[in-house]
Amino acid sequence: MCMASRYLLIATVLVAALLQAQKGPTLSAEEKSISDQMGKLRSLPDDQWTTTVGKLAREIQQLPPTSGRFTLISMFGNLVTEGDAGKDTLQVVASTMVDVMRNSPSPSLCEALARLSRYEHCQVSLDSTDYRAALAKLEADDLRRQNAEFTLSDLNGKKWSLKNLRGKVVLVNFWATWCPPCRKEMPDMEELYRHFGSQGLVILAISDEEPDKVRPFIAAQKYTLPILLDNGRKVNAMFVVGGIPNSFLYDRAGKLVAAAIDRRTMRQFLAMLKQAGME
Repeated sequence: MCMASRYLLIATVLVAALLQAQKGPTLSAEEKSISDQMGKLRSLPDDQWTTTVGKLAREIQQLPPTSGRFTLISMFGNLVTEGDAGKDTLQVVASTMVDVMRNSPSPSLCEALARLSRYEHCQVSLDSTDYRAALAKLEADDLRRQNAEFTLSDLNGKKWSLKNLRGKVVLVNFWATWCPPCRKEMPDMEELYRHFGSQGLVILAISDEEPDKVRPFIAAQKYTLPILLDNGRKVNAMFVVGGIPNSFLYDRAGKLVAAAIDRRTMRQFLAMLKQAGME
């Protein structure tokens, strides 16, 4: 079994386990159908993924207020940003989360909702202490990222320092060889690096894995973008990286102008670069 299939199987099992472990009534046939489709999302090509995610978002929105709906939207909130779902679909997810929390307040849902608000620009109307605290934490995290300074070596031993790249547009990306969404966005980053490198784009792809794990993967894919090693995860901690992939974009003045707390498509990467004045 390939790593992607194994990861997909694990994700499917986790969804099923969470649903089975929840207190309350057994899932309806409709809720179970939605959970089964959620478990298969990562195996879909981008166009089918976008269509299916939009359909599932609206199906969850229309479910009655059961514990199954709460669990489904909780899981879905972590999957819907793994690609280009579109503003309308993301807004449906955010609105459903708000509706769910009227009956079942949840700090974890507040955190997911805050990410949709800050990084996906969804409209959220929620009077909640937990939600305000989640927004404040994201703002503080981004302030840390704005002030981040680090020096790491790449696979060839060359040292890269963020502070020495002023005048360049810098995309800092956190990834790992075992992460399917990371592997899925890597070819797009390589294409961006080759296309915009002459215009001053630098991509620093940071992994916390051992060189013996990273080096053969990069060689097999023939990637040329700088691959940096963060053994000890000090830079991961500096950027408050909880899950991957994560991407942070700095303009030529060193200002953090965009952040992505999940996988991005080529269209989304290009939209980020536009915010740094690069088209």
